[in-house]
Order: sequence, then structure tokens, then C-alpha cells
Amino acid sequence: MSHIYCPECGFQNLEAANYCTKCGALLHTPEPAEQTQTFSPEEVGDELGQLDDMRIEGPALVVRSGGGRAGETFTPQGDRTTIGRSPDCPVFLDDVTVSRRHAVLVQRDGRWFVEDQGSLNGTFVNRERVESSELSDGDELQIGKYRLTFLAS
Repeated sequence: MSHIYCPECGFQNLEAANYCTKCGALLHTPEPAEQTQTFSPEEVGDELGQLDDMRIEGPALVVRSGGGRAGETFTPQGDRTTIGRSPDCPVFLDDVTVSRRHAVLVQRDGRWFVEDQGSLNGTFVNRERVESSELSDGDELQIGKYRLTFLAS
């Protein structure tokens, strides 16, 4: 039978024990595991200043904050552009707060829409959680911890 000694009091405990029988101290440090973090729009700050100075032609999504990628620009590719954590997504947002296939940017009749794809943390337009929403020039889109601005033209 194997034993483990308490780091606090030195008492000899069974190896399968998580806590010391004598003093109650933790015997094992839990292994770190991947965790999913949730961010609300109020928790995320604005890392990028004015878009006017950037001279970007739309339609485009400009990263305003999140992941140290402020200023990065994504241009929709075709009528459907997938946004997600998967490297296969044209709008690749590499963070655990973003689902692999989080949302889709869709063009219909000359108008742009964002559609959530059943993501864990949701998709927000102008700080309101949406399943699907039409986008207008200057709308703020939040996906996970990323805040992006939609530019229509």
C-alpha cells in the first residue's frame, strides 16, 4: 500500500487521498486543464482609437480589440464568410472564447447579416445578443473576446 506525506503537517496518508486526514491540507495540485472563458461586452475595453484614420474600404470587419490584433481587417469572401476559431475560417479568431465555427457573415440582396452558429458565448451586435441580425455601417460585432466594427462602404 502506497502513501503520500502531507506537505503541511507531515502526516502519512493513503496515496489516493486528496486531502490530509489529520489537518485537511490539499495533498495534490490539480493538473491545469483547458478552460473556456466567457466575456460580456461590458468587460472588454476598447484598444483601438478612431476608424476614420485607417482609410479602410468596406465591406470589411476591423478588429477593435481582443487578442492583441487591433487594426487587423477582414474582407468578406463571397456571399458567406465563416467567422471562428478553426484555421479553415476566412475570419480566423484564435481564442478559446470563440467557437470553431462561431458565426457566418452573409450577403443577401446587397445587405449584410451576421448569423450565430450555435456558439457557446453568443454573438453580439451593438452589445445585444443575436441569433441573426442585419449589419449597418459602423455596427459593433462581438465574438468571444473580440470586438469588431463592420464597415459597409
